[in-house]
Amino acid sequence: MSAAPVPYAGIVTRAVALALDAAIVQAVLLAGAALLALVWSLVSEVELGELGRVIAACAWGAAVAGYFVTFWSTVGQTPGMRLMDVHVETAAGETPGVGRSMVRVVGLALAIVPLFAGFLPVLLDDRRRGLHDLLAGTVVLHGRFAPQPMRAAWAGAGPHQPKTGARNIEARVAMPDDR
Repeated sequence: MSAAPVPYAGIVTRAVALALDAAIVQAVLLAGAALLALVWSLVSEVELGELGRVIAACAWGAAVAGYFVTFWSTVGQTPGMRLMDVHVETAAGETPGVGRSMVRVVGLALAIVPLFAGFLPVLLDDRRRGLHDLLAGTVVLHGRFAPQPMRAAWAGAGPHQPKTGARNIEARVAMPDDR
């Protein structure tokens, strides 16, 4: 007899998804920056000064944050998460909105800065939540625990529909109540 499957994604699955997302967003940004630099070099001989470098770094940070916020708030998963068959949702079973996704991306940065120590709670928490999940009130679930309307949207069967009458995660899988 095997144990019941755990609906929450663990640290390895999440780490691989994050690494895939980092590779994707960096490749896109590198290609865009190379193209921009090529065009700029054809037009002028101007080099970026200190202010230009600061602006470029801020634009890079905004693009990376925009990548995560856009995917989390629209379809509930990034391309890396999709490849690992996991998704993020709120305790109510809904895709996080833009505000919650922005809190989550700030929490993600805070989790990464101290040598990824913000991911240690994933090893200890019942629902495997990292610092960013705790701050945003989200959980990361394996795809097989997604409700049917969400699965259909992810499979390309139709546009993403917000769940109506959403059941909370605890109603779909028996987990302890932590109120």
